[in-house]
Amino acid sequence: MRIFISGGCKNGKSFYAQHYAKRCALRLAKAQQPNSLYYIATMKPVDPEDEERIARHRREREGWGFATIEQPVDIENILDKCSHDGSFLLDSLTALLANEMFPADGEINEHAAGKITGGLLQITGIIENIVIVSDFIYSDAVVYDSLTEKYRESLAKIDRTAAGQCDVVLEIAYTNVIIHKGKDMIGNVI
Repeated sequence: MRIFISGGCKNGKSFYAQHYAKRCALRLAKAQQPNSLYYIATMKPVDPEDEERIARHRREREGWGFATIEQPVDIENILDKCSHDGSFLLDSLTALLANEMFPADGEINEHAAGKITGGLLQITGIIENIVIVSDFIYSDAVVYDSLTEKYRESLAKIDRTAAGQCDVVLEIAYTNVIIHKGKDMIGNVI
């Protein structure tokens, strides 16, 4: 099962995503033993707040059985690093876009969305059990500078691609789960 989760920042998306990825692994397992469980980490920390968020996520998934794969760019490369029949959690598209669009060399990559959507199509074409997390940052009425608008537009494009490839689309709003797609399927992992 492929699940896409979006919602506001810092509202529990990662916790729900961990839960769903683990449930998918258990559902697939033979003799109640979990399949391979992978956490695809995309965040490159740039400040102490990022470091704390990463540490919190590690504490939250401690003991869950996740093998962590750090993949801040070139998301399709995860296919070379692990078994494709496991259960995956990709957290998050928001960080992945920031890394691809604003690389360390300072050159802005305005084509990052196309690169990421191509990678997502490769991944979802092969991996059958994945939970993909993103942030819903493009619905307010504030007018931002052109670069921020390009980032928001790019994330919306990536999110539409991810949602289109997934069986289930969820929004997490203040820890409430809103099902936008796949209501008949989500019972398999809740």
